[in-house]
Amino acid sequence: MPITVNLDDIRDAAAIIAGSVVRTPTVYSPSLSKLFGCELSLKLETQQHTSSFKERGALTKLTGLSADERRRGIIAMSAGNHAQGVAYHAARLGIPATIVMPETTPFSKIERTRSHGARVVLSGRTLADCRAETERLIAENGLVLVHPYDDPDIIRGQGTVGLEIIEDAPDIDTLVVPIGGGGLISGIAIAARALKPGIRVIGVQVDSFPSMYQAIHGLPATSGGSTLAEGIAVKYPGQLTQPVVSELVEDIVLVPERAIERAVQILIEEQRLVAEGAGAAGIAALIHAPERFAGHRVATVICGGNIDSRILASVMMRGLVRDGRLVRLRIEISDEPGVLATVASVIGETGGNIVEVYHQRLFQDVPVKLAELDTVVETRNAEHVREIVSRFAALGLNARLLGTSAIDGEVI
Repeated sequence: MPITVNLDDIRDAAAIIAGSVVRTPTVYSPSLSKLFGCELSLKLETQQHTSSFKERGALTKLTGLSADERRRGIIAMSAGNHAQGVAYHAARLGIPATIVMPETTPFSKIERTRSHGARVVLSGRTLADCRAETERLIAENGLVLVHPYDDPDIIRGQGTVGLEIIEDAPDIDTLVVPIGGGGLISGIAIAARALKPGIRVIGVQVDSFPSMYQAIHGLPATSGGSTLAEGIAVKYPGQLTQPVVSELVEDIVLVPERAIERAVQILIEEQRLVAEGAGAAGIAALIHAPERFAGHRVATVICGGNIDSRILASVMMRGLVRDGRLVRLRIEISDEPGVLATVASVIGETGGNIVEVYHQRLFQDVPVKLAELDTVVETRNAEHVREIVSRFAALGLNARLLGTSAIDGEVI
């Protein structure tokens, strides 16, 4: 199948969306550049009205509808960013919008979509389950489908990201772009390779959803499971996007779930930037395969910032545990006055901060005159934890670590 979008199409899309979609900045990150050993810039699509690049393609598509199509209304099938981008710009243009979402969609995403004036229909447990309901509504009401990625207008709208990156950071030699259905990377690759033929375009997928990688390599489809990067958790890539990726994208890096989680954490701690799992996928590629990018001038798209607050809090706390900055110590003590104060003094004198304490007398397999004290302690790093444990040992108290930590690279 030939590539159906060219640089002029993308430039036309840029003119269409100008003034209605945020022209987001491409910013250089000194701290992340030092961390990964490359010159790294970030394209901040999190600054869009709905915190995602999806607005670009949605507005390009909606602007091209005929008067009759606008009157009939549009429909989209999405669990998140595409839904909000379509709903937001449909409301601006006075176009009735119906969004079909899985019944398992978080309440916050449903309400944000409704807040833009869209009619939300909940159907099935997964996005794939929504297809039958979407097709039924199209047949019954004559609605116009706004596909999330397999549409030339969507591809050329997303390609405006590439135009802006090359304009703002003309010296880059490598682009790292998350892949779901392939609309974003297709548009960016078409624009970037037309403007800089020698530029490398590298895709990123989470390894539990390697749908595009498998499609272009002729491998059996295996996508499925739970992932923090739900925005790129697409089981079947686009038919229009596959040939673009095959021709213009140098490679696709498959990253593990832990790299996605770590990327979200690093963006907050090093860049003070909130990104969802899919939005941080480019950073996950740098974490997982830093040798691929060392010494290069790299730009990656932080393509979305719609992460659930509860999930974000969990990611940050898990990161502290992984780095040895939040640990759980189990200390065997004699059940007598003053010992608890000694434990608190040791932790305080070594600079630790006690977050929680669990004093176990009844339900542990220990002698009746002993007890086990579980303490959650905030520390500076893994070396600090070892210092605290050593201090307890010097006092004749047995302290051991529970759970998973980065200390000595082992599970403890």
